[in-house]
Amino acid sequence: MIDMLKEIILDFQDFEFETGTSRHLEITPVKGKATVCIGVRRSGKSTFLFQIMQRLLDGGVSRRNILYLNFFDDRLRDLRHKGLGSVTEAYYSLYPEKKNTEKVYCFFDEIQVIDGWEPFVDRLMRTEKCEVYITGSSADMLSNEIATQMRGRALTWEIFPFSFCEFLDHKGIDGHEPLSSKQRLLVQKAFEDYWESGGFPEVAGLDHHLRVKTHQEYFNAVLFRDLVERHDVSHPRAVADLAHRLMDNSASMYSINGLTGYLKSLGHRAPKSAVSDYMAWFEDAYFLFTVRIFDASLARANTNPKKIYCIDHAMVTSVASGILTNAGHLLENLVFMALRRVTPDVFYYKTKTGREVDFIAIGPDRSRLLVQVCESLAAQKTRKREVTALGEAMDELNLNSGAIVTRSEEERIEVESGRIDVVPAWRFLLDMLDTQT
Repeated sequence: MIDMLKEIILDFQDFEFETGTSRHLEITPVKGKATVCIGVRRSGKSTFLFQIMQRLLDGGVSRRNILYLNFFDDRLRDLRHKGLGSVTEAYYSLYPEKKNTEKVYCFFDEIQVIDGWEPFVDRLMRTEKCEVYITGSSADMLSNEIATQMRGRALTWEIFPFSFCEFLDHKGIDGHEPLSSKQRLLVQKAFEDYWESGGFPEVAGLDHHLRVKTHQEYFNAVLFRDLVERHDVSHPRAVADLAHRLMDNSASMYSINGLTGYLKSLGHRAPKSAVSDYMAWFEDAYFLFTVRIFDASLARANTNPKKIYCIDHAMVTSVASGILTNAGHLLENLVFMALRRVTPDVFYYKTKTGREVDFIAIGPDRSRLLVQVCESLAAQKTRKREVTALGEAMDELNLNSGAIVTRSEEERIEVESGRIDVVPAWRFLLDMLDTQT
């Protein structure tokens, strides 16, 4: 195993890595803490690591002082059983002069596939002169694994597929305000491309057929590697049928009872406890997200129906049957992900009269943002419904502003409790705080 590790380490010294499009994510390494980047597979985590490495190289760090391992590499499969201690042994046998004298920058990609990685990284941080960067495709790393094993020796950052602003950067389009008429047209055209292709970096620029095929491969990889394999699921068909059901119902309400009944109707013997586990694992993989009602009582929030959203609105169109999915649901999914990039505290809201507002987002500074999503306000009945619900919520929450996101409409509406800004989706995405913190 030592010889194989040496070979992999040396291979990387000659590897020409691609740094891709710079992400709008500013991370700050802290002495004595590992930097952990977490997100759905294929969201660009490895490329982000390469961007960090390139900055180190540009700053004068030697390539030999960078140790990179991707634990999805089949040649490292034996480490799952033998442990990670041989990693440092292999590196320092190649470069013994660096031990305890030069800082080594360690990059470990998808480390969660190795059992016992946490004490290894913890020991590495304590005993070696190093700076550690880790990626993983499991939200569990944010909570249980890091909190219990690494005892405060890690700072975590989330990486999502391209935001619209990153997508503009990828296409070489300047989206900064103020926009000239030409820039505005370019941004609007780019939004239509983003609407079709979504944010996964590899998908940008692919034609429709390849885009659908790639999204479906991502879907299957998440399903079987991050759920079935990782959690040793005994009924993978039930998990797959549930995933398809949820994709068909993106931006819709669900209950565990309803999902359990659906699986039972297909002949699966999945109890409610198993369905609850499956839902938690979908979210753990950064693939599907559950949104609860905004309520001070956690018990009431948990007993009310919840809403489901996918990591990428375009993936929904590539995977779902199309029977239940519509453009309004896709727009709502897109807006949810824009909010989720900024804060994990996103809820839906119901007024005292039972009217629903799609989102209330609680920012890092505890500010509250009310957002309604509607493809068009052209129909008077629709306009009245959306404005009334948002106005009531503003009044109940003592907020003097709210937003309605549409496909293309833009205006300002004055209501008794304040103002409602009607904004097209492309402008809402540009106006969102895009830098993840």
